[in-house]
Amino acid sequence: MNKSQTCRRRLLPLLAFCMLLASCATVETPPAPVCPPCPSCPTMPPSEITPTLPPARPLQPARWSDLPGWDSDDPGAAWPAFLQSCRGLAGKPRWPAWRAACEEARSVPGKDAQAIRRFFESRFTPYLLTNPDASTQGLITGYYEPLLRGSRTRTDEYSQPVPGVPPDLLTIDLSDMLPDLKHMRLRGRLEGQRVIPYYSRAEIAVRGFENLHPEKVLLWVDDAIELFFLQIQGSGRVRLPDGGMARLGYADQNGHPYKSIGRLLVERGEMPLEQASMQGIQAWARANPKRLAELLNANPSYVFFRELPGNTDEGPLGALGVPLTPGRSIAVDPRHVPLGAPVFLATTQPLSTQPLTRLTLAQDTGGAIRGVVRADFFWGFGPDAGAQAGRMKQQGKMWVLLPEGDDAP
Repeated sequence: MNKSQTCRRRLLPLLAFCMLLASCATVETPPAPVCPPCPSCPTMPPSEITPTLPPARPLQPARWSDLPGWDSDDPGAAWPAFLQSCRGLAGKPRWPAWRAACEEARSVPGKDAQAIRRFFESRFTPYLLTNPDASTQGLITGYYEPLLRGSRTRTDEYSQPVPGVPPDLLTIDLSDMLPDLKHMRLRGRLEGQRVIPYYSRAEIAVRGFENLHPEKVLLWVDDAIELFFLQIQGSGRVRLPDGGMARLGYADQNGHPYKSIGRLLVERGEMPLEQASMQGIQAWARANPKRLAELLNANPSYVFFRELPGNTDEGPLGALGVPLTPGRSIAVDPRHVPLGAPVFLATTQPLSTQPLTRLTLAQDTGGAIRGVVRADFFWGFGPDAGAQAGRMKQQGKMWVLLPEGDDAP
């Protein structure tokens, strides 16, 4: 090996080491040039975005002088219904707050309007019912107890089955699992190990309730549209061929939401809005018998009944479990108005501007009664009551009266 080769061999490791150091060195970057300050931007006006407001409280404290017609109404006409509410509330979770007022009511003269008025003013506080958007007006409709014609056996004339509660209907009370879901129930049926929605009205119609559960047919009636409205009203009476009378009350429902067939007829252009009453729908059904089944099945809700004792001297039983009083009982949404509570109602007569202001009792519920300011006014039994109920679709205000200690729903 010559001398030059020896030198190259000695220099190679040194060069490699130098290259390694170079690869680890930090490269200096020149400082960024300093920019002159930007000119100031013009000031823009604030955006006009409406803030989202929280929902209004459903119960707003009120004064007795706020209730239009409170001093002129005869509270004695509502007194029997109030005593029924006390009976229905006894033993219920709200009873401790109501006990003192209901016990004192026993000593109030039932025909002394002034004494009854003083009783409510001393024992109760009025609250104006208020919608989430802070409005205080709501829809007030009417209902009644219809009379149908029927039989205990099926015939060519009586061919429409009145359904009892089917054995495969499951009712799940969600408040048993989550207390915040009070008044919320699920309906369904078992399919294998799964709970699925119960049959809709259309599915029941296709299968035939009498085929699904023949042992649960309570009665047979002669008119499909009358049976449909019986399910909407929730209770009714059936006159039998021998002159006897059977009484039916609401027992359960299939869990599907209620859909108005009157609104559907309006949307389809079948009738103007002002004719979409019970009477208008019945007239359409008579004129279109071949299209009736399709129309009825557009409402998936389906109500099941139970037969009640035949005492026809009292009104039908409401959701509170006490007889309803014509003109003084209303159906409400129990998520917002406690069952049993007095409610002062300020609305108008059906298709009229004539005031209808009176003390009523919240003693019933209904599948279509949803919302804070929402009520169904019970008109009573028979065709005259039906005529009033079918035409009632008014606006109104409501004040719920609560005793001290009742924190409402």
